[in-house]
Amino acid sequence: MLVAWNRSLASSEVLVVRTTGPIEPMLAKSIERLPLPRPGGWHYEPKFDGYRALATIATDSSVSVHSRRGTPLGPAFPEIVGALNAHLPAGTVLDGEIVCWRGGRLDFAALQHRYAGRRQAAELATTHACHLVVFDVLETDRDGDLRRRPLRERRMVLERLFGRVPARSPLTLAMHTSDPAVAQEWYDTMAVAGIEGLVIKPADSPYVPGAREWLKYKARQTTDAIVGGVTGNLRRPETLLLGRYASDTGGFHYAGRTTRLTDAQAAAVAPLLAVPENGHPWPARLIVNWRSAPTDYLQVAPLLVVEIRADTATDAGRRWRHAVRMLRVRDFAPDEVPLDLDLES
Repeated sequence: MLVAWNRSLASSEVLVVRTTGPIEPMLAKSIERLPLPRPGGWHYEPKFDGYRALATIATDSSVSVHSRRGTPLGPAFPEIVGALNAHLPAGTVLDGEIVCWRGGRLDFAALQHRYAGRRQAAELATTHACHLVVFDVLETDRDGDLRRRPLRERRMVLERLFGRVPARSPLTLAMHTSDPAVAQEWYDTMAVAGIEGLVIKPADSPYVPGAREWLKYKARQTTDAIVGGVTGNLRRPETLLLGRYASDTGGFHYAGRTTRLTDAQAAAVAPLLAVPENGHPWPARLIVNWRSAPTDYLQVAPLLVVEIRADTATDAGRRWRHAVRMLRVRDFAPDEVPLDLDLES
């Protein structure tokens, strides 16, 4: 489905648009530290917590916006489609991220709410507007196909295009820097706004659909959590289901799950797990992440504390959206663990 606004072209010039359907995006692979300098330099950008979005403004000025897997996003975000139509020329193909800002930080749960509310999209576009943060351009009517051009040149084209976009538009030009010191400062300070870390790209690289030649350096923090359940079995747990106590109600709520434990981690945890004697605050089946159906697991007494490494992405501040990494067993009591998803008590 395409969401389209038709408008008359200002001239009879024929624009050749090479993209007519969903676009395969360029991808990134995870790294654990900033990369060393390279010939040609690096291009650093904040990593936004949202929906990857590829946008095409066709020669007839119809606008399509798709996810990285080809799912149409335009019907859920008409304010973005309208801005693309109003401010950018036909023949433009962009790569970016749809995000939702609430209370001065990125709110992925609010973004999900917008997508789920497609039937009320026109109303929600006014009351709960979202933004498209644009970080790359693949085609324009003036420049043709830009995929083989180096990123630094594509960025210059993108900045030229955004010269015609109003400041308060739902379209936002992504920040970027070539200075590693500035990038490190962003990494250290932007997590409080929900920025997940950095995306790092060779400044002289072409845009190669499907290739994982970009790098993502996620901001991660160490903290503690309480084990409330496991998958696998008590002799050899596969993953840990973690909880935190809520500051408002005092209840013990599910807060996230770990990646698969190594044999050594499982051996350290297994002897310390205990079956609950007086019931358990969690349901018999849990939805362990926003994409999953309810999952079977084994409940354990919420007594064991483990240190974990988590990234900054959360679901409404109630749980870590991505699997966290267990680091070690802690000699702490559950009441020494921070509340909610706080990092410090």
